[in-house]
Amino acid sequence: MTGFDCWIMPTFRLASVLNFKIQEIKIMKYIIVGAVAGGASAAARLRRLDEHAEIIIFEKGEYISYANCGLPYYIGDVIKDRDKLFVQTAASFQQRFNIDVQIMTEVIAINPIAKTITAIKSPTGETYEEAYDKLILSPGAEPVRPPLPGVDIEGIFTLRSVRDTDLIKGYLNRKSARRAVVVGAGFIGLEMAENFHHLGLQVSIVEMGGQVLAPVDFPIASIVQQHIRSKGVALYLNAAVASFAKSGEAITVSLNNGKQLTADIVILSIGVRPDTRLALQAGLKTGEARGIWVNEYLQTSNPDIYAVGDAIEFKNPITGISMMTYLAGPANKQGRSCANNIVLGNVQKYNGSINTAIVKVFDLTLATAGTASKHLKAANIDHVVSTTHNGSHAAYYPNAQQMTMQIAFSPIDGRLLNAQAVGYDGVDKRIDVLSTFIKQGKTVYDLAEFEQAYAPSYSSAKDPVNMAGFVAENILMERLKIFYWNETGNIKAHDLFIDVRRKDEYDAGNIERAINLPVDEIRSRLHAIPKDTNIFIYCEAGLRGYLAQRILRQHGFDNVFNLSGGYKTWKACTDESVLIARAG
Repeated sequence: MTGFDCWIMPTFRLASVLNFKIQEIKIMKYIIVGAVAGGASAAARLRRLDEHAEIIIFEKGEYISYANCGLPYYIGDVIKDRDKLFVQTAASFQQRFNIDVQIMTEVIAINPIAKTITAIKSPTGETYEEAYDKLILSPGAEPVRPPLPGVDIEGIFTLRSVRDTDLIKGYLNRKSARRAVVVGAGFIGLEMAENFHHLGLQVSIVEMGGQVLAPVDFPIASIVQQHIRSKGVALYLNAAVASFAKSGEAITVSLNNGKQLTADIVILSIGVRPDTRLALQAGLKTGEARGIWVNEYLQTSNPDIYAVGDAIEFKNPITGISMMTYLAGPANKQGRSCANNIVLGNVQKYNGSINTAIVKVFDLTLATAGTASKHLKAANIDHVVSTTHNGSHAAYYPNAQQMTMQIAFSPIDGRLLNAQAVGYDGVDKRIDVLSTFIKQGKTVYDLAEFEQAYAPSYSSAKDPVNMAGFVAENILMERLKIFYWNETGNIKAHDLFIDVRRKDEYDAGNIERAINLPVDEIRSRLHAIPKDTNIFIYCEAGLRGYLAQRILRQHGFDNVFNLSGGYKTWKACTDESVLIARAG
């Protein structure tokens, strides 16, 4: 036997064994319902893990794997090419991944005992069944369209799909629209308001709540609200739509406070609800939040059915309360994990989402991660809030922009629970850092140690993330005692209220009852400050107030409190509160 024969014969034997093993392995059949974020991600991952499986995707719409988050920008002509909205088409997905993509085909029933689904083809009405070994549900969520009088009038739209986008775009092209009303001030609502404004429309936003962007706290939302108003967009808070009526070619939008708005186009952006119809029909368990219940492996109450995306609920990693998240990032990651668990056998736990999100509001950026203070309060989770204002990069380098950052953390161990940031530059990279810290259970002490890439055009030697950590550490170590913008009214007549800014700053605007004593003069005037009273201090952003407090406390003044976020936060919040009260 030659050397070649010695090499080739074992190889042939190995190939024969492998071939025998492959023949022994059952060819699996996977069915996915829904082909946008989570469903398409799961399908592609299934193919990468199992080349031999039969995979079928059912999508009731005409399109798969499209950029849902880009739809408002296509409407606003920021994205000019419609084709750029599509990550994959049905044809390209089928060609690349060898997956049977059934578009315009809706799954209308599941038989979990027989392990079959019933589907109907929209164009023909043909109904048929398909068997499966494993089933993935990714039905998404549906926009809420309240049963208000006149809600079905032409020109009133919701935005959730490419079809919705085409209808809105076509309507705008046919009509000479000049006025738009957006109902709902969440992420999509504000993006639609911005894009209508970009098209030159007069825009009004109607929001039932007392602020825009429910996931963030009022001090951060107030900055966004002021920015929206500065763009000439009308903002109606604590207001709900009572009815719609046709008025010639226009639409009259009547609010519950008696006001009437005139619009040529209306967008309903008041929220979405999980599509659980199939799950309920199949007898699958739903949870406290009325989403599809899944375990830590994204497996439903039926072991052969998994679920991902907007329709599922899971425990919030911070509060432990069941929740859903309507974000593309978590849905895509869930799809990948789900496929791993199906093929490899429940090997990857899903640890939930902390709802990290970011939104562009004209030229302002707002971002959040974790659980806002108001929601922590509702969950009875003890926490401390701290607000800081810093530049996006070194102040001496041109074009540094102001950034406001609010964090919430545990008073016991400093664990970071929430971060919110708003500004014009660098917000995105800071929230990604803070989100990572929250996700990993890190503390504010870790923020203080965070090491960033520093050059004056990108950051400061002490990054805003560091500064947030320094302030929080001082609070936990009781080097800094704080009070908040909405507590200034609680200051008693016999307490001392000091503005430690320069006189020109004080004269330009101050908080009622505060006296002016600049921080640089405090040491020389200690004899004039009583020690037997509470002393409340503020400056523009918080730093000079902290310095004044440290001077006083080390000279025997014990009850000294500094305004968190300073005059800047107080003014934004109080100005917005006054506007909202007057409007109501």
